[in-house]
Amino acid sequence: MAALFDLHCHSTVSDGLLTPPELVAHAAKRGVKVLALTDHDDLGGLQAASEAALEHGIQFVNGVEISVTWKRRTLHIVGLKVDIHNAPLKAALNKVRTGRDERAQEMGTDLTRIGIHGAYEGAKALAKQSIITRTHFARFLVDNGHAKDTKSVFKKYLVKGKPGFKEHEWMDLKSAVDLIKGAGGQAVIAHPGRYDLGTINMLLLMHEFRSLGGTAIEVVTGSHTPAQYQQFAKIAHKFSLKSSLGSDFHGSGISYMEMGCIPDLPEICVPVWDDWPEAKLLN
Repeated sequence: MAALFDLHCHSTVSDGLLTPPELVAHAAKRGVKVLALTDHDDLGGLQAASEAALEHGIQFVNGVEISVTWKRRTLHIVGLKVDIHNAPLKAALNKVRTGRDERAQEMGTDLTRIGIHGAYEGAKALAKQSIITRTHFARFLVDNGHAKDTKSVFKKYLVKGKPGFKEHEWMDLKSAVDLIKGAGGQAVIAHPGRYDLGTINMLLLMHEFRSLGGTAIEVVTGSHTPAQYQQFAKIAHKFSLKSSLGSDFHGSGISYMEMGCIPDLPEICVPVWDDWPEAKLLN
C-alpha cells in the first residue's frame, strides 16, 4: 500500500518544477491516493493543491517542511495535517522566508568571489515569486555549465566547506515542533539519513525529538538506501516513533525518486497514517 502514499514533495512554491495543481495531477497519474505537499517554509500552495486533489480523487494532507538548526546542523522537520490558517505558524514561516532571501544573497556573493557571476539573480529568476533555495542555485549552476547535474553541484559548491555554502541559524527544534503541534499537526523528521550525524548525535536527536512531542521519522524516502530503510525502522521502533514515507519529489530529472515508486515500510513500522481517516478511506 505504501506506493499509494506520498507524504513529502515540493511545488514551485518552494523549489519544485511543477505548480501545485500540476504536481497533484502528476501524483494522480502515478497512482498516488494520499498526498501531502510539503513546500519549504511555505503554506502558499496548499489551497490550490487541495482543490486540485478533489478533482483528481486524491486524499490531500496539508504539509510543510521547516528548516531547523540543531547542534549547528541544518535539519528539516515536516509538519503533516497542519492548519493552514494558524496565525503563529504563518508568522514564523514568514520570518524564515525573510532569512532565506538574506542567505541567498550571501551565497550569490560567495559564488561571485570564485568567478561565478549572477548566481543570486539567476536563482531568483528560477524561483520566480517563491522562496530561493539551494536547489535554485543548483539549477542555475547546471544551466550555466558549472556542473553536469544538480547532485554534482551540491558536492562541489553548496555543502559545508565548499564555495556557495553559507551557515545560517534557522529555527530551533523545539520551536518547529511546538509550531506544528500548535497548528494541529504531526511533526516528522525528514530524511534523517542525509544528516551525517553519527550514532551518538542521531540517538540524541531522536530522544530530544520524542521528548518534545515529535510524532514520526521518515523511514522510506527518496534519498535513503534500502539498508537505511531497515536502520531507521529500528530507530523508530526503539524510540516509539511512527514511520513516514515520501518521494521528496521536486520534478523529473532533479529528484531522488519518482512518485508512485515508494517501497513499503518495513513490517516493524507503525505508519504515521495508522489513525488517519484518509487512510481508512482506502480500505
